[in-house]
Amino acid sequence: DTNLFPGGFNNLNPDFLPLCVHAMQGAVEKICPEARGVLLIPENHTRNLFYLQNVEQIVTILKQAGMRVRVGSLLPEITAVTEIALPNGGTVRLEPLVRRGNRLGLEDFDPCVVLLNNDLSGGVPEILKNLEQAIFPPLSAGWYTRRKSQHFAAYDRVANEFAQLLDIDPWLINPYFATCSQINFQERVGEECLAAQVDGILQKMRLKYAEYGVQHDPFVIVKADAGTYGMGIMTVKDASEITGLNRRQRNKMAVVKEGLQVHDVLVQEGVYTFENINQAVAEPVVYMVDHFVVGGFYRVHTGRGVDENLNAPGMHFVPLAFESCCTLPNPECAPDDTPNRFYAYGVVARLALLAASLELEGIAA
Repeated sequence: DTNLFPGGFNNLNPDFLPLCVHAMQGAVEKICPEARGVLLIPENHTRNLFYLQNVEQIVTILKQAGMRVRVGSLLPEITAVTEIALPNGGTVRLEPLVRRGNRLGLEDFDPCVVLLNNDLSGGVPEILKNLEQAIFPPLSAGWYTRRKSQHFAAYDRVANEFAQLLDIDPWLINPYFATCSQINFQERVGEECLAAQVDGILQKMRLKYAEYGVQHDPFVIVKADAGTYGMGIMTVKDASEITGLNRRQRNKMAVVKEGLQVHDVLVQEGVYTFENINQAVAEPVVYMVDHFVVGGFYRVHTGRGVDENLNAPGMHFVPLAFESCCTLPNPECAPDDTPNRFYAYGVVARLALLAASLELEGIAA
Protein backbone atom coordinates (compact mmCIF):
# COMPACT_ATOMS: atom_id res chain seq x y z
CA ASP A 1 0.00 0.00 0.00
CA THR A 2 0.95 3.64 -0.39
CA ASN A 3 -0.23 5.95 2.37
CA LEU A 4 -0.29 9.61 1.32
CA PHE A 5 -0.93 10.75 4.91
CA PRO A 6 1.80 8.87 6.83
CA GLY A 7 1.57 8.80 10.60
CA GLY A 8 4.98 7.47 11.61
CA PHE A 9 7.64 10.14 11.08
CA ASN A 10 8.47 9.72 14.77
CA ASN A 11 9.59 6.15 14.03
CA LEU A 12 12.36 7.17 11.62
CA ASN A 13 16.01 6.92 12.57
CA PRO A 14 16.92 10.32 14.14
CA ASP A 15 20.28 10.23 12.34
CA PHE A 16 18.46 10.86 9.07
CA LEU A 17 16.53 13.94 10.16
CA PRO A 18 18.77 16.07 7.87
CA LEU A 19 17.51 14.04 4.88
CA CYS A 20 13.93 14.89 5.84
CA VAL A 21 14.77 18.58 6.25
CA HIS A 22 16.59 18.88 2.93
CA ALA A 23 13.83 16.99 1.11
CA MET A 24 11.20 19.25 2.69
CA GLN A 25 13.11 22.36 1.64
CA GLY A 26 13.28 21.10 -1.93
CA ALA A 27 9.60 20.18 -1.98
CA VAL A 28 8.46 23.55 -0.66
CA GLU A 29 10.70 25.49 -3.05
CA LYS A 30 9.32 23.52 -6.00
CA ILE A 31 5.65 23.58 -5.04
CA CYS A 32 5.34 27.02 -3.48
CA PRO A 33 8.62 28.99 -3.54
CA GLU A 34 7.26 31.84 -1.42
CA ALA A 35 5.81 29.62 1.30
CA ARG A 36 6.97 30.53 4.78
CA GLY A 37 3.86 29.91 6.86
CA VAL A 38 2.50 26.34 6.97
CA LEU A 39 -0.73 25.23 8.66
CA LEU A 40 -0.56 21.53 9.57
CA ILE A 41 -3.91 19.75 9.98
CA PRO A 42 -3.58 16.36 11.75
CA GLU A 43 -5.94 13.45 12.32
CA ASN A 44 -8.54 13.78 15.06
CA HIS A 45 -6.50 11.67 17.47
CA THR A 46 -6.00 13.62 20.68
CA ARG A 47 -5.84 10.35 22.65
CA ASN A 48 -3.33 8.63 20.36
CA LEU A 49 -0.14 10.05 21.82
CA PHE A 50 2.11 8.02 19.53
CA TYR A 51 0.40 9.55 16.50
CA LEU A 52 0.81 13.01 18.04
CA GLN A 53 4.55 12.32 18.33
CA ASN A 54 4.42 11.96 14.54
CA VAL A 55 2.78 15.40 14.36
CA GLU A 56 5.50 16.82 16.61
CA GLN A 57 8.17 15.37 14.31
CA ILE A 58 6.56 16.85 11.19
CA VAL A 59 6.51 20.23 12.93
CA THR A 60 10.22 19.82 13.75
CA ILE A 61 11.06 18.97 10.12
CA LEU A 62 9.13 21.97 8.81
CA LYS A 63 10.69 24.36 11.32
CA GLN A 64 14.20 23.16 10.55
CA ALA A 65 13.40 23.61 6.86
CA GLY A 66 12.82 27.30 7.60
CA MET A 67 9.03 27.34 7.87
CA ARG A 68 6.78 28.99 10.43
CA VAL A 69 4.39 26.18 11.31
CA ARG A 70 1.30 25.91 13.51
CA VAL A 71 -1.09 22.99 14.06
CA GLY A 72 -4.81 23.55 13.50
CA SER A 73 -7.33 20.95 14.66
CA LEU A 74 -10.60 19.96 12.98
CA LEU A 75 -11.98 18.77 16.33
CA PRO A 76 -14.94 20.93 17.45
CA GLU A 77 -13.91 20.56 21.10
CA ILE A 78 -10.61 22.35 20.42
CA THR A 79 -11.90 25.87 21.06
CA ALA A 80 -8.72 27.29 22.56
CA VAL A 81 -5.00 26.61 22.46
CA THR A 82 -4.50 23.07 23.80
CA GLU A 83 -1.11 21.65 24.72
CA ILE A 84 -0.76 17.87 24.98
CA ALA A 85 2.20 16.27 26.75
CA LEU A 86 3.80 13.37 24.87
CA PRO A 87 5.54 10.19 26.11
CA ASN A 88 8.87 11.35 24.64
CA GLY A 89 8.85 14.48 26.79
CA GLY A 90 7.71 16.80 24.03
CA THR A 91 4.40 18.60 23.55
CA VAL A 92 1.99 19.24 20.70
CA ARG A 93 0.11 22.52 20.57
CA LEU A 94 -3.32 22.26 18.91
CA GLU A 95 -5.27 25.38 17.98
CA PRO A 96 -8.81 25.97 16.66
CA LEU A 97 -9.09 26.65 12.94
CA VAL A 98 -10.41 30.01 11.75
CA ARG A 99 -11.73 30.60 8.23
CA ARG A 100 -11.91 34.09 6.76
CA GLY A 101 -13.51 34.09 3.32
CA ASN A 102 -11.57 31.58 1.25
CA ARG A 103 -8.53 31.52 3.51
CA LEU A 104 -7.90 29.13 6.38
CA GLY A 105 -5.69 29.84 9.35
CA LEU A 106 -5.66 30.47 13.07
CA GLU A 107 -6.69 33.49 15.10
CA ASP A 108 -3.33 35.22 14.55
CA PHE A 109 -1.86 33.15 11.70
CA ASP A 110 -2.51 33.41 7.94
CA PRO A 111 -0.48 30.61 6.30
CA CYS A 112 0.65 30.32 2.69
CA VAL A 113 0.16 26.54 2.56
CA VAL A 114 -2.14 24.00 4.21
CA LEU A 115 -0.44 20.64 4.84
CA LEU A 116 -2.81 17.73 5.48
CA ASN A 117 -1.87 14.83 7.72
CA ASN A 118 -5.53 13.79 7.86
CA ASP A 119 -6.71 11.12 5.42
CA LEU A 120 -10.28 12.49 5.18
CA SER A 121 -11.85 9.03 5.52
CA GLY A 122 -15.12 10.63 6.60
CA GLY A 123 -15.19 13.13 3.73
CA VAL A 124 -14.02 16.72 3.24
CA PRO A 125 -15.12 19.09 6.03
CA GLU A 126 -16.78 22.28 4.80
CA ILE A 127 -14.02 24.38 6.33
CA LEU A 128 -11.49 22.87 3.87
CA LYS A 129 -13.53 23.36 0.70
CA ASN A 130 -12.78 26.01 -1.95
CA LEU A 131 -9.71 27.48 -0.26
CA GLU A 132 -7.49 29.84 -2.23
CA GLN A 133 -4.39 28.53 -0.47
CA ALA A 134 -2.51 25.53 -1.80
CA ILE A 135 -3.40 22.25 -0.01
CA PHE A 136 -0.98 19.30 0.02
CA PRO A 137 -1.72 16.49 -0.52
CA PRO A 138 -4.78 17.60 -2.50
CA LEU A 139 -8.23 16.93 -1.08
CA SER A 140 -8.78 14.35 -3.83
CA ALA A 141 -6.10 12.18 -2.17
CA GLY A 142 -8.40 11.50 0.80
CA TRP A 143 -9.87 8.05 1.37
CA TYR A 144 -13.39 9.40 0.88
CA THR A 145 -12.71 9.19 -2.87
CA ARG A 146 -9.42 7.32 -3.28
CA ARG A 147 -9.42 3.56 -3.94
CA LYS A 148 -6.56 1.12 -3.47
CA SER A 149 -7.49 -0.58 -6.74
CA GLN A 150 -6.89 2.70 -8.59
CA HIS A 151 -3.45 2.90 -7.04
CA PHE A 152 -2.61 -0.70 -7.95
CA ALA A 153 -3.79 -0.15 -11.51
CA ALA A 154 -1.43 2.84 -11.76
CA TYR A 155 1.38 0.86 -10.11
CA ASP A 156 0.75 -2.00 -12.54
CA ARG A 157 1.42 0.40 -15.42
CA VAL A 158 4.57 1.85 -13.81
CA ALA A 159 5.97 -1.53 -12.77
CA ASN A 160 5.42 -3.05 -16.22
CA GLU A 161 7.24 -0.17 -17.92
CA PHE A 162 10.08 -0.39 -15.39
CA ALA A 163 10.34 -4.17 -15.84
CA GLN A 164 10.56 -3.77 -19.62
CA LEU A 165 13.48 -1.36 -19.20
CA LEU A 166 15.35 -3.87 -17.02
CA ASP A 167 14.15 -6.95 -18.94
CA ILE A 168 12.80 -8.62 -15.80
CA ASP A 169 9.54 -10.38 -14.98
CA PRO A 170 7.21 -7.64 -13.65
CA TRP A 171 5.76 -10.16 -11.18
CA LEU A 172 8.97 -9.81 -9.15
CA ILE A 173 7.98 -6.27 -8.17
CA ASN A 174 4.25 -6.27 -8.86
CA PRO A 175 1.75 -8.53 -7.04
CA TYR A 176 -1.44 -9.70 -8.71
CA PHE A 177 -4.69 -8.04 -7.69
CA ALA A 178 -8.40 -8.04 -8.50
CA THR A 179 -11.51 -6.24 -7.26
CA CYS A 180 -15.12 -6.99 -6.34
CA SER A 181 -17.91 -4.44 -6.01
CA GLN A 182 -21.36 -4.47 -4.42
CA ILE A 183 -20.16 -6.53 -1.45
CA ASN A 184 -22.17 -6.76 1.75
CA PHE A 185 -20.41 -9.02 4.23
CA GLN A 186 -23.15 -8.91 6.84
CA GLU A 187 -25.85 -9.98 4.38
CA ARG A 188 -23.51 -12.35 2.48
CA VAL A 189 -24.04 -10.47 -0.79
CA GLY A 190 -21.28 -10.83 -3.40
CA GLU A 191 -19.56 -13.84 -1.83
CA GLU A 192 -19.52 -15.75 -5.13
CA CYS A 193 -17.76 -12.90 -6.95
CA LEU A 194 -15.21 -12.56 -4.17
CA ALA A 195 -14.54 -16.30 -3.98
CA ALA A 196 -14.04 -16.44 -7.76
CA GLN A 197 -11.53 -13.56 -7.70
CA VAL A 198 -9.64 -15.17 -4.81
CA ASP A 199 -9.46 -18.47 -6.69
CA GLY A 200 -8.26 -16.73 -9.85
CA ILE A 201 -5.40 -14.95 -8.07
CA LEU A 202 -4.37 -18.14 -6.24
CA GLN A 203 -4.25 -20.09 -9.51
CA LYS A 204 -1.99 -17.50 -11.14
CA MET A 205 0.23 -17.50 -8.06
CA ARG A 206 0.60 -21.29 -8.14
CA LEU A 207 1.91 -21.04 -11.70
CA LYS A 208 4.46 -18.40 -10.69
CA TYR A 209 5.49 -20.34 -7.59
CA ALA A 210 6.11 -23.40 -9.77
CA GLU A 211 8.09 -21.32 -12.28
CA TYR A 212 10.38 -19.87 -9.61
CA GLY A 213 10.51 -22.87 -7.28
CA VAL A 214 8.75 -21.17 -4.37
CA GLN A 215 8.07 -23.89 -1.79
CA HIS A 216 5.20 -22.25 0.06
CA ASP A 217 1.43 -22.18 -0.14
CA PRO A 218 0.12 -19.09 -1.94
CA PHE A 219 -2.24 -16.79 -0.08
CA VAL A 220 -4.12 -13.58 -0.79
CA ILE A 221 -5.03 -10.58 1.31
CA VAL A 222 -8.65 -9.45 1.10
CA LYS A 223 -9.09 -5.84 2.17
CA ALA A 224 -11.47 -2.93 1.88
CA ASP A 225 -10.78 -0.97 -1.31
CA ALA A 226 -10.96 2.30 0.66
CA GLY A 227 -9.67 3.14 4.10
CA THR A 228 -6.63 2.54 6.23
CA TYR A 229 -5.50 1.77 9.79
CA GLY A 230 -5.31 -1.96 9.12
CA MET A 231 -9.08 -2.39 9.29
CA GLY A 232 -11.17 -4.66 7.06
CA ILE A 233 -8.32 -7.09 6.22
CA MET A 234 -8.03 -10.88 6.22
CA THR A 235 -5.66 -13.57 4.93
CA VAL A 236 -7.14 -16.28 2.66
CA LYS A 237 -5.49 -19.47 1.35
CA ASP A 238 -8.53 -21.08 -0.27
CA ALA A 239 -11.64 -19.62 -1.93
CA SER A 240 -13.87 -21.78 0.28
CA GLU A 241 -12.84 -19.64 3.25
CA ILE A 242 -14.84 -16.73 1.77
CA THR A 243 -18.15 -18.58 1.81
CA GLY A 244 -17.36 -20.05 5.22
CA LEU A 245 -16.94 -16.79 7.15
CA ASN A 246 -18.70 -16.76 10.51
CA ARG A 247 -20.69 -13.80 11.83
CA ARG A 248 -17.75 -12.36 13.79
CA GLN A 249 -15.47 -12.47 10.74
CA ARG A 250 -18.13 -10.88 8.52
CA ASN A 251 -18.72 -8.08 11.02
CA LYS A 252 -14.96 -7.43 11.21
CA MET A 253 -14.74 -7.08 7.43
CA ALA A 254 -17.91 -4.99 7.07
CA VAL A 255 -16.70 -1.71 8.62
CA VAL A 256 -13.51 0.38 8.43
CA LYS A 257 -12.28 3.69 9.87
CA GLU A 258 -14.95 6.32 10.67
CA GLY A 259 -17.56 3.51 10.71
CA LEU A 260 -17.73 3.41 6.91
CA GLN A 261 -19.43 0.36 5.40
CA VAL A 262 -17.33 -1.82 3.08
CA HIS A 263 -18.88 -2.37 -0.36
CA ASP A 264 -15.80 -2.55 -2.60
CA VAL A 265 -13.06 -5.09 -1.91
CA LEU A 266 -9.50 -5.56 -3.17
CA VAL A 267 -8.00 -9.04 -3.52
CA GLN A 268 -4.22 -8.76 -3.44
CA GLU A 269 -1.52 -11.38 -3.84
CA GLY A 270 0.06 -12.03 -0.46
CA VAL A 271 3.83 -11.79 -0.10
CA TYR A 272 5.51 -13.73 2.68
CA THR A 273 7.35 -11.66 5.28
CA PHE A 274 10.64 -13.41 5.97
CA GLU A 275 12.49 -10.65 7.80
CA ASN A 276 12.40 -10.82 11.58
CA ILE A 277 13.70 -8.93 14.59
CA ASN A 278 14.26 -10.91 17.79
CA GLN A 279 12.19 -13.79 16.37
CA ALA A 280 9.26 -11.47 15.65
CA VAL A 281 7.93 -11.08 12.10
CA ALA A 282 8.94 -7.72 10.63
CA GLU A 283 8.17 -5.84 7.43
CA PRO A 284 9.85 -2.69 6.11
CA VAL A 285 8.01 0.61 5.79
CA VAL A 286 9.75 3.21 3.61
CA TYR A 287 9.13 6.94 4.04
CA MET A 288 9.48 9.63 1.41
CA VAL A 289 9.27 13.42 1.27
CA ASP A 290 8.53 14.58 -2.26
CA HIS A 291 10.48 12.10 -4.44
CA PHE A 292 13.25 11.54 -1.89
CA VAL A 293 13.58 8.41 0.25
CA VAL A 294 14.25 9.75 3.75
CA GLY A 295 14.29 6.58 5.85
CA GLY A 296 12.00 3.92 7.17
CA PHE A 297 11.32 1.49 9.95
CA TYR A 298 10.30 -2.08 10.60
CA ARG A 299 6.72 -2.82 11.56
CA VAL A 300 7.04 -5.68 14.05
CA HIS A 301 4.36 -7.93 15.51
CA THR A 302 5.19 -10.75 17.92
CA GLY A 303 1.74 -12.31 17.58
CA ARG A 304 1.50 -12.50 13.79
CA GLY A 305 2.83 -14.96 11.22
CA VAL A 306 4.73 -14.51 7.95
CA ASP A 307 1.46 -14.55 5.97
CA GLU A 308 -0.55 -12.12 8.12
CA ASN A 309 -1.20 -8.39 8.17
CA LEU A 310 1.14 -6.75 10.71
CA ASN A 311 -0.79 -3.47 10.86
CA ALA A 312 -2.86 -4.61 13.83
CA PRO A 313 -3.12 -4.10 17.60
CA GLY A 314 0.03 -5.31 19.33
CA MET A 315 2.47 -4.13 16.67
CA HIS A 316 5.44 -1.92 17.44
CA PHE A 317 8.09 -0.17 15.38
CA VAL A 318 11.86 -0.46 15.12
CA PRO A 319 13.76 2.24 13.17
CA LEU A 320 15.54 0.95 10.08
CA ALA A 321 19.21 1.51 10.77
CA PHE A 322 20.15 2.57 7.25
CA GLU A 323 23.90 2.32 6.87
CA SER A 324 23.65 4.72 3.96
CA CYS A 325 20.93 7.05 2.72
CA CYS A 326 19.26 4.19 0.80
CA THR A 327 19.88 5.87 -2.54
CA LEU A 328 22.94 3.94 -3.77
CA PRO A 329 23.42 0.17 -4.12
CA ASN A 330 26.74 -1.50 -3.34
CA PRO A 331 27.85 -3.67 -6.29
CA GLU A 332 30.52 -5.29 -4.11
CA CYS A 333 27.85 -6.84 -1.85
CA ALA A 334 25.43 -9.68 -2.44
CA PRO A 335 21.93 -8.72 -3.64
CA ASP A 336 20.41 -9.52 -0.23
CA ASP A 337 23.00 -7.64 1.82
CA THR A 338 21.70 -4.71 3.84
CA PRO A 339 22.58 -1.76 1.55
CA ASN A 340 21.23 -3.48 -1.55
CA ARG A 341 18.09 -4.76 0.16
CA PHE A 342 17.29 -1.29 1.50
CA TYR A 343 18.06 0.21 -1.90
CA ALA A 344 15.56 -2.20 -3.48
CA TYR A 345 12.95 -1.12 -0.93
CA GLY A 346 13.62 2.48 -1.92
CA VAL A 347 13.24 1.71 -5.63
CA VAL A 348 9.84 0.11 -5.07
CA ALA A 349 8.82 3.07 -2.89
CA ARG A 350 9.71 5.52 -5.66
CA LEU A 351 7.79 3.48 -8.22
CA ALA A 352 4.79 3.48 -5.87
CA LEU A 353 5.01 7.25 -5.44
CA LEU A 354 5.12 7.72 -9.21
CA ALA A 355 2.04 5.49 -9.43
CA ALA A 356 0.33 7.64 -6.78
CA SER A 357 0.93 10.75 -8.88
CA LEU A 358 -0.65 9.06 -11.91
CA GLU A 359 -3.51 7.90 -9.71
CA LEU A 360 -4.23 11.42 -8.44
CA GLU A 361 -4.07 12.82 -11.97
CA GLY A 362 -6.74 10.30 -12.93
CA ILE A 363 -8.93 11.26 -9.96
CA ALA A 364 -8.58 14.97 -10.75
CA ALA A 365 -9.52 14.36 -14.38
